Amino acid sequence: MENIETTDSKMNDVLEMQKNYFIKNGPPSLELRIDRLNRLKNLILNNKTEIIKSINDDFGNRSDNASLLSDIYMIIQSISYASKNLNHWTKSEKRSSNFPFNLFGAKSYIQYEPLGTVGMISPWNFPVNLSLNPLVAIFAAGNQVMHKPSEITPNTAALIKKLCDENYDEHELATFLGGPDIGEEFSNLKFDHLLYTGSSNVGRHVMKAASNNLVPVTLELGGKSPVIISNTADIKTSAKRIMFGKTLNAGQICLAPDYVIVQKQVKDDFIAEAKNVVTEFFPDIKNNNDYTSIINQKHYDRINELVTDAKEKGAKVIEINPADEDFTQQEFYKIPPTLIVNANDSMNIMHEEIFGPVLPVVSYDELDEAVELINSKDKPLGLYYFGKDNKEQANVLSKTSSGGVTINNVVGHIQQMDLPFGGVGNSGTGRYQSHDGFKNFSNARAIYKDVDSRWDKLLLGAIRPPYKQSIEKILKVLMK
Repeated sequence: MENIETTDSKMNDVLEMQKNYFIKNGPPSLELRIDRLNRLKNLILNNKTEIIKSINDDFGNRSDNASLLSDIYMIIQSISYASKNLNHWTKSEKRSSNFPFNLFGAKSYIQYEPLGTVGMISPWNFPVNLSLNPLVAIFAAGNQVMHKPSEITPNTAALIKKLCDENYDEHELATFLGGPDIGEEFSNLKFDHLLYTGSSNVGRHVMKAASNNLVPVTLELGGKSPVIISNTADIKTSAKRIMFGKTLNAGQICLAPDYVIVQKQVKDDFIAEAKNVVTEFFPDIKNNNDYTSIINQKHYDRINELVTDAKEKGAKVIEINPADEDFTQQEFYKIPPTLIVNANDSMNIMHEEIFGPVLPVVSYDELDEAVELINSKDKPLGLYYFGKDNKEQANVLSKTSSGGVTINNVVGHIQQMDLPFGGVGNSGTGRYQSHDGFKNFSNARAIYKDVDSRWDKLLLGAIRPPYKQSIEKILKVLMK
């Protein structure tokens, strides 16, 4: 691997080259943007077997079918949607001009133009999706990219670099491998925009580094996404949808349901159905290729420490282990789906993002208790409500804040191609999906075309010197 100095110099050289190329050639045509998206689509589909294998090698065991869902076809869906709508997105957006200039032919509009070079630091949990999916909006907006994938999934990072280097010129997309030291150098580059996906702790450092060069940032940081289960909910269906979201990728998802707040009347029913659902999904776990491993020893130990802490502080720990397997001896880092019943704020698990297949369960009598608990924590990336009471649903939405919401399911809002995706507060800033992503990675350039010269004296003469009298009367008309 190159040393820090050499890599830092290389990254600066590539950034300078990309900026010079953009200045010389200008914004890419619609045809070139579509071509870049098509190359991305072909790159993924033509190498999907190798991509899935590399992810599996990095995780130890990662469900091939889950990888097909999340790291292959979700990206293809994004590409298809952007390609279909790009012609519309790139059109000028008409705006109204001030009275009375609008009556005399003045024109106002917005033209979305590329920012230039976008830096992108991607995480390990969905190492292909979260590396390549953001490229859809970035390329659609006409930008060039420099990318730093996660070193925690080295096989996938190396494959991404290989495939991208084969399919894109360096002035379009350049990939840099390395650990936290390279990531730190990368964060300090003078990009036109920087996208970071990962933990809030690292996000703070990335934002601070970017601020040194006044580089605008998009941060997708996750957090503790809560689930409210009303006594009006269909408990069996709710449990199935919640536990699917919690066990997908073994809960290593920024939008995974992080804790459940369930109405007391249906608490026991939910726990029973959660057990049934897991047994249905995974009759056995230890050697089941559909059940994903925790990424490494560090995260495995961290999650188990959270469970131990909760148990020591009075929680009832329910390990859902249908085949009664022994997980103290295993090839990979698998943790069975685990419910932490009667969790409370004295437990670390109610303060840290879990990022694993462990689900705290808290009960409530009145809805205000659930809302109060949610509002006592940082604003989450996602919020989930299960129930049939529209008044109660509206109450939850009006009294809480989150990056996005899914009602009667979890994670679903990120799958909707016409919805923006991103966080609020500590869970992130900016949006990088679909049309909103296109605008996020564009400069909304305001353009005003003034009235013809024949109207100059009539409309503008009175507000220019030499002033013969007070112009307040004129200003009141023009600026009402």
